[in-house]
Amino acid sequence: MDVIVLGFMLLSLTIWLGLLGFWGQFWRTDQQLEFTETQLESLPVVCAVVPARNEAQLLPTTLRSLLLQDYPGSFNVFLVDDRSTDQTANFAEGIAHAVGKPQQLHIISGESLPPGWSGKLWAVEQGIKSASLFAPDYFLLTDADIEHDPANLRRLVKKAMQEDLDLVSVMVRLRCESFWEKLLIPAFVFFFQKLYPFRWVNNPNNPIAAAAGGSILIRREALERIGGIQVIYQALIDDCALAQAVKKSRKDKGDKKNHAQYLIPSQGRIWLGLSSLTRSLRPYNSLATIWDMVARTAYTQLNYSPLILLGTLIGMPLIYLTPPVCVILGVVWSNWAIAFTGLLGWLLMTFAYYPTIRFYKCSVWFALSLPAIAFLYTLMTLDSAIRHWQGRGGAWKGRVYTNPNNL
Repeated sequence: MDVIVLGFMLLSLTIWLGLLGFWGQFWRTDQQLEFTETQLESLPVVCAVVPARNEAQLLPTTLRSLLLQDYPGSFNVFLVDDRSTDQTANFAEGIAHAVGKPQQLHIISGESLPPGWSGKLWAVEQGIKSASLFAPDYFLLTDADIEHDPANLRRLVKKAMQEDLDLVSVMVRLRCESFWEKLLIPAFVFFFQKLYPFRWVNNPNNPIAAAAGGSILIRREALERIGGIQVIYQALIDDCALAQAVKKSRKDKGDKKNHAQYLIPSQGRIWLGLSSLTRSLRPYNSLATIWDMVARTAYTQLNYSPLILLGTLIGMPLIYLTPPVCVILGVVWSNWAIAFTGLLGWLLMTFAYYPTIRFYKCSVWFALSLPAIAFLYTLMTLDSAIRHWQGRGGAWKGRVYTNPNNL
């Protein structure tokens, strides 16, 4: 029995060594937008598109922050009122007048949701259609719960222009105030980075692509090149689907050589990082709210595959639960080889998680809780699959998206 337990622990330890050494340094938090300079050499035209469904409570802070961006170029905000019942449009109009920006805000009344579209993407599509009349160089796609740092747009534009990027996105700082938020929200970011290592996302030679929907700056030409938002109209995880479409897209780049013109095809260039200043105000005060947030799309993330789900249900306990279990068993059995190996594995995962915990300014003790946190996320993933099988998957804002091929 000791040999079997030690074998599982050595496998878990090997996986952690591989993740830390060869998986895109996913655990680091050094890919941050705030490291970008904000001095602009040119001022492209930017239009922001904000889908809003019953967001009147948050708009006084979030919409105000967007209208008060210190971007010196042409900037307009298109808020799409997605059939709200809480006077979202009236609140938005009042906020624009209060900050002296009534001409900068354009409110669009959302049309009925057509078959096959997700609600958010249909709202974004309508916003982009209206904003296109201004011939913008870039679209800023953002959510109605995001409070933008005053220099956020300048940094996004600077990043895009400086590195010739088609898409720049930041995972904004999620709210992390209640106990459950401190326990589970940093881990949400940690697991996202493990799925999509930011360094690999930002490498044009690596096929991995991802974005964070709270703040995406996309070049108009890139959006047109992929065929517009309608190419991902069914996507529940729309931000990553958009990033993947942009990165896969091919564009022709002129290169002069010996006075001849050559067209060199290249992939779309994207960048994803963290933001310490732009933040989401969406509260997750209870386990139930976080559980629903994760369960809404976890099975979608697994491509609705029972085999991948089975692998997840086996792999997560192996990677995260084996080390602490071996520490306990090793002490009880007085087998110090098992106990020491288990402790080493536990310390490695704590080391990997600590930068995220520090980024969110949480106690170091939460880093030691990663095995229990991972167990909760495994249960959420299982529940996500069960909800999908029961026809209750993808519920959001009063809508339920049950069929990945007919959203």
